[in-house]
Amino acid sequence: MCAAANITIHASQFPEAVRLDLLGSLRSRKINHKFYYDSLKQTQKWLALHQVYSPSRTDPDCTAVYQKSFAAAAKQLVPALVHLIGLGCGGGQKDVALLRLMKDSGSEVFYTPSDVGVAMVLVARQAALSVLPEANCFPLVCDLATAQDLPSLISGIVPGVISPTGLRSAEAPTLKRLFTFFGMLPNFESDTILPKLASLVQPGDHLLLSANLAPGTDYVTGVERVLPLYDNELTRDWLMTFLLDLGIERTDGELRFGIEEQPTPVPLKRIIARFHFSCDRIVEVESQRFEFAAGESIRLFFSYRHTPALVRTLLNQYGLKVLNEWVTLSGEEGVFLAVSG
Repeated sequence: MCAAANITIHASQFPEAVRLDLLGSLRSRKINHKFYYDSLKQTQKWLALHQVYSPSRTDPDCTAVYQKSFAAAAKQLVPALVHLIGLGCGGGQKDVALLRLMKDSGSEVFYTPSDVGVAMVLVARQAALSVLPEANCFPLVCDLATAQDLPSLISGIVPGVISPTGLRSAEAPTLKRLFTFFGMLPNFESDTILPKLASLVQPGDHLLLSANLAPGTDYVTGVERVLPLYDNELTRDWLMTFLLDLGIERTDGELRFGIEEQPTPVPLKRIIARFHFSCDRIVEVESQRFEFAAGESIRLFFSYRHTPALVRTLLNQYGLKVLNEWVTLSGEEGVFLAVSG
């Protein structure tokens, strides 16, 4: 294995863009989630949290649900040349399981692990190299929410093939594409991220995404039931690391979790974490000063909880049709296979 890694870093994650996003987060009192995955320290804390609380790590049935979805997705694509694009790849474990399945089914597979942090992308890349040669792995660091040219960028990643939006040569083979979007839907406003996904998923492509669900038949009760999955010490430590790195002290206030409703584009409830200041605090970022007064709060995190019907409704509003879905016995997680149209 080569001692170096080639990574494409999109302009949306260039230092000046990240700086402006940070200033905007502090100014609006709403922290962009990407800052919790941007550094090696944050990445390590998230991976530790994920290992303890993610149903895919703690619930055998959840693992089985993902395996069923992987088999169904692979059946749509293999045997062929397949480009798997992991949007918000995280540590890459789910993507790698899918890559292995498609490779064992006779496909030649290419992989683009994509996330906002170099550290996270490197973790996913390393995991994928247990399945693929380095020449078939094309890591991409970008901000999915703000990058405007991702359709053309992703279409040109794998050389020498025909992609849905770009012809390499008349003799080149056709490349099938599968986008994964695992664990990401809860942390985006749907009217921001779903148009982005719809622009990426072209006719002939497939999208495999997961959603955190409210278990049971009563939506409100289901959301209340999963609150402890967020209000715990590992999550608090992960979120507070960002504030501590800015110079805010734990004794400056209190981190509180709660539930709130967002009415548009469909009524959804989300779990939210806010840091409430109990004293005045000034944060300086380069030449910028941000003053937080006692009694103010800053939003650190939110996570939407869906139902299968809400997921189908949202995807359909943006031209994404669900072909199949799989829900865990606990009712806390679902995986959806969708196409354009």
